[in-house]
Amino acid sequence: AHSALLRFLRYANARDARLVLVITGKGRGGEMGVLRRQVPQWLSLPEFRALVVGFEDAHIAHGGEGAIYVRVRRAGK
Repeated sequence: AHSALLRFLRYANARDARLVLVITGKGRGGEMGVLRRQVPQWLSLPEFRALVVGFEDAHIAHGGEGAIYVRVRRAGK
């Protein structure tokens, strides 16, 4: 999942996307899912910082706690 997310964000950056929605899922039985825990940590790693300006939980209409908005850095910046 780590490498797939990195590829997706590189693709979004190359296409000059400004905002993407990453679906993590909420987890099961009241427990936070693995991707829900890991993705925010990954987005803080050096290989992602070159691509990501910031991130936040998605609006309920876009998945709420099961999704994250990721602001993508402009290509070449």
